[in-house]
Amino acid sequence: MEQTTTLPLPPKKKIPRKKVIRNWLIAAFLVAMYAWTFSSIGINWGQIVSERTLNNMGRVIPQLFSPEWAVALDALRLMGETLAMAYTGTLMAALLAVPFGFFAAKNMVDSRIVNTAAKWALDGIRAFPEIMLALIFVAAIGPSAFAGVLAIAVGSIGMLGKLYSEVIESIDMHVVESLEANGANKAQILFYGIIPQVIPEFLSYAIYRYEIDVRSSTILGLIGAGGIGMMIQISTMNRNWDEVGMALLIIIFVVTVIDYVSSAIRKRIV
Repeated sequence: MEQTTTLPLPPKKKIPRKKVIRNWLIAAFLVAMYAWTFSSIGINWGQIVSERTLNNMGRVIPQLFSPEWAVALDALRLMGETLAMAYTGTLMAALLAVPFGFFAAKNMVDSRIVNTAAKWALDGIRAFPEIMLALIFVAAIGPSAFAGVLAIAVGSIGMLGKLYSEVIESIDMHVVESLEANGANKAQILFYGIIPQVIPEFLSYAIYRYEIDVRSSTILGLIGAGGIGMMIQISTMNRNWDEVGMALLIIIFVVTVIDYVSSAIRKRIV
């Protein structure tokens, strides 16, 4: 009869005391942050579960899930305006962000002042949310889809310019150096050494930004910047929740289709 021998279990590693103290400090900090957050924003838990709130939800939510099909054509027309607004704004931003990307790239600009100024400009643009820019443009030129286009264009430059600069900084500089060694001028280096390397990534980021801008465009309409957001605003003010449900249904469908199509296109490009 063979005897089976059991191997001894390896000894448990003892966690260093400093690591234990650090983990407890991190946990305590997170708990304190959550406690401070919930206490500072003044959440009224009693109001959330009050009879009035529950009655309002019981009246609104069923209407949202019973969309008014009679306004479907108007909602589709306004959704088309939203898509056009996002496309125009993204196209303007994709083009205007190119010089910002080159100026912000360290391997393209020798001047540290110009490089830093371009990066600060992109940071400053990203600090303004699209809805704030839309408020400014609506006040300047009046409620219209053009105000939304300008808000999207300006807001998208910050993100695209930063991404473009990172793409430019990651190019293969040996190609540029080879062209310089063979006597190519700056224009030839740009068109034959740099642009072919960055175009696929530029297009991919521009398409991805279009996805984001479509969602942003639906919100900008709430403040008078055109598109289907204006329908949601008017229907909400009139308490026509079934019309709001129709608008939300179309938004969900269109955004889902755009996400799927753009993901497929970006995979092919990159």
